[in-house]
Amino acid sequence: MTRDDVRTVRAGKHTVAVHRPDKVLFPGGDGAKEYTKGDLVDYYRSVAPFMLPHLRGRPLMLERHPDGVTGPRFMQKNTPDSYPEWIGRVEVPKEGGTVCHTVCDDTATLLYLADQASLTLHRWLSRAGSVERPDRMVFDLDPAGDDEFAAVHEAARLLGELLDELKLPSALMTTGSRGLHVIVPLNGRHDFDEVREFAKDVADTLVADHPDRFTTAARKKDRGDRLYLDVQRNAYAQTAVAPFTVRAKPGAPVATPMAWDQLDDPDLDARRWTIADAVEQARTNPWAGVMAKGRALGPARRRLNALMPS
Repeated sequence: MTRDDVRTVRAGKHTVAVHRPDKVLFPGGDGAKEYTKGDLVDYYRSVAPFMLPHLRGRPLMLERHPDGVTGPRFMQKNTPDSYPEWIGRVEVPKEGGTVCHTVCDDTATLLYLADQASLTLHRWLSRAGSVERPDRMVFDLDPAGDDEFAAVHEAARLLGELLDELKLPSALMTTGSRGLHVIVPLNGRHDFDEVREFAKDVADTLVADHPDRFTTAARKKDRGDRLYLDVQRNAYAQTAVAPFTVRAKPGAPVATPMAWDQLDDPDLDARRWTIADAVEQARTNPWAGVMAKGRALGPARRRLNALMPS
């Protein structure tokens, strides 16, 4: 490999080598812009101050696309021995053993992962040192079809109103793929079983009010044309796409935090932001301290019980 095939980027105490920065990871065409590995690295370097608070201390699953979005992908849980020693790791229990996940605590690690063609970072909802107790609860609003974002919009609005009634703070994020995530910050004192049960009851309450539009049926054949309120990510060792991560889709869309009033944007869809403008959106601070308001579920559970159908 020649010197022209390697670009070095300084990030804090470390220098990261970016190999083949001109390699196309996102081909252009059909209205989508072309982006290279160098573009991906530049994006992650720019968004790092906004993204790292959502990554620090959390086990990651890496979605890697060595040949770009048109090539094969693989999901990486274990951290290879070849990774630099300064990259964070956490060993967590699994059935029959352990897994050594990568942890991204700094910009240098984020850029190294981009060089490894880790396009999308999937994070745990809990942190190292307390992996059994999540500090995030996620509702994934998954439409029946790619052209049915109006149903996602409606579900987000109704779910946000229900969470307000339960006096739980919530934040909204495009997934960069098909739908939206609604995220509730928790105080980290409940285990995954408690959180998943609560999320399921919230979703069931919404379904009971709108049975023709929403469903919690896990099997696609049982959903029909209804939007799926997915709460299955609220479980041990499950992951959700990280805020500001790039998705492996044409045009390099980004899972992007947004303010609730941006639901009124007529141009809003799941891929509204890309690596071209997600940093600009990040600078607006759309979540404005919401993630610092982690709550216990006890008071909300009592309010929810009063609302649930008997």
